[in-house]
Amino acid sequence: MTVMAILGAAAVVGASIGGAASPYPSSPAKAFLMPLKSVSKVASTVPANGDVNPYGIVRVAKSTGRLRAGDLLISNFNDKANAQGTGTTIVQISPAGKRSLFATISARSLPGKCPGGVGLTTALALLPGGNVVVGSLPTKNGKSATANVGCLIVLSSQGKPLSTIAGPNIAGPWDMTAMSTGDESTLFVSNVLVGGPTKGVQKNSTVLRLQLQTAPNMAPKVLEEQVVAEGISRRVDPEALVIGPTGLALAKNGTLYLADTLANRIASIPEAMTRTTPAKGGGTTLTSGGKLRSPLGLALAPNGDILTTNAGNGNIVETTPAGKQLLTRTADKETGAGSLFGLVVSPGKGVFYVDDGDNTLRLLH
Repeated sequence: MTVMAILGAAAVVGASIGGAASPYPSSPAKAFLMPLKSVSKVASTVPANGDVNPYGIVRVAKSTGRLRAGDLLISNFNDKANAQGTGTTIVQISPAGKRSLFATISARSLPGKCPGGVGLTTALALLPGGNVVVGSLPTKNGKSATANVGCLIVLSSQGKPLSTIAGPNIAGPWDMTAMSTGDESTLFVSNVLVGGPTKGVQKNSTVLRLQLQTAPNMAPKVLEEQVVAEGISRRVDPEALVIGPTGLALAKNGTLYLADTLANRIASIPEAMTRTTPAKGGGTTLTSGGKLRSPLGLALAPNGDILTTNAGNGNIVETTPAGKQLLTRTADKETGAGSLFGLVVSPGKGVFYVDDGDNTLRLLH
């Protein structure tokens, strides 16, 4: 377990967010989380090779290949020795708790460039046709000094690597959200290793927009890259590897929400789909402090509210798009700080989230 045990995952917009923006609740009594008061363990996230530290999570909207609608894909960041940045597996878990291995990714199996190799992060998304995109921020020995910038890895619906996406704009892809229309998809990726694993607080993290042309079981073509936010704080950390911008979710009005972990705030980046210049300082502060304790994973509720997991305690926080923090729900009573990372809303069920305090998938319902 790491202190950060954070997302995306990130919320994957489109099919996985669900719901239109309704009149925003003005009181906790109207909050999405209000009726959700119970927590249940769904399954262990540990595959046969012993990988731990579940980080990313995404819900499968449509069955294709080995993917089954309603199942959850979960990426593991650590290997069985608990070395960070060395996890290589994505597990697939049904809402009833049936676990299977979706993919094991080795550096040797990669069909393209990925500086440093494989260490799967919270950045996890689904594209049309069943292609899966996962971020890699690899290390040689689990220590931040050996961290490398990595890449995005594209897998088929059968879990086989199709391509990698790398380059100067991708540096430690930490979390991600996606929006798809027809055969085009837009990825938003938070990057926490711009400039390499330099010590101290660095205000150089970014959020990158990638426009892709996609087709089932084929490598996507990158049509455009645009940095939409820059100047975000991050810090390498001996226990958490790196602390920096994490969860992302795109609202219907084109505003991109960002969990700015080190600054203990939720930021908003307007016109994220169309902007041609980066928002300075990571965008406008929507809310900070209060119930937030180093927000990590971020997702949108059906009513348009923003759900975040706290690194500083075991809570999930609900915030309106106007920036009002409504309430919290305790998602981990035992290990608390450092246990929560990615979360996703599942229509009619509640909120699924990963808990790396005990390497489980849990449901708040």
